[in-house]
Amino acid sequence: MQEISGFDPIAAPDARVLILGSMPSKVSKAREQYYGHNKNAFWTIMGQLFGAEPELCYGLRKGILMTHRVAVWDVLKTCQRLGSLDADIDLDSIIVNDFGDFFRRHNQVRHVFFNGMTAEKIYRKYILPTLPERFGYLVYHRLPSTSPTNAGLSLTQKTEAWLEIRHYLAEELAEG
Repeated sequence: MQEISGFDPIAAPDARVLILGSMPSKVSKAREQYYGHNKNAFWTIMGQLFGAEPELCYGLRKGILMTHRVAVWDVLKTCQRLGSLDADIDLDSIIVNDFGDFFRRHNQVRHVFFNGMTAEKIYRKYILPTLPERFGYLVYHRLPSTSPTNAGLSLTQKTEAWLEIRHYLAEELAEG
């Protein structure tokens, strides 16, 4: 088992939505970027939703997401894991990120989108029960994983599901 640490969040102070994964893969860690594996559909989908095309440099992609008030982070701060799969995470080794602090600093976030089932399960089990009641306004949505291991859905199907983020952003911005 190898201990793995996650990345700092991609988040502007005025972020309105938060996308949560579980923990970066080995490829992502080596490239020092979220969703760094070229077969992960995340950046292709972000390209279609916001113009953060995978061909752009990582810094530009991050900036585009922040401009669109989209934050990205992982539920885990550290864990031990064999390989890169979520199924390989040793749940006894996990340390979760400090979401109370994150939501205090990014107090315009209203919607949390999980990139797949593992991020949602860990969040609901280890994080949600520890959040103060004052964060009860948060709305949660699970989206299909962008991982290449989620081969049950086509890129088109995944993208259609992920369009929900744009819907909620438009709704939030229209409300003020």
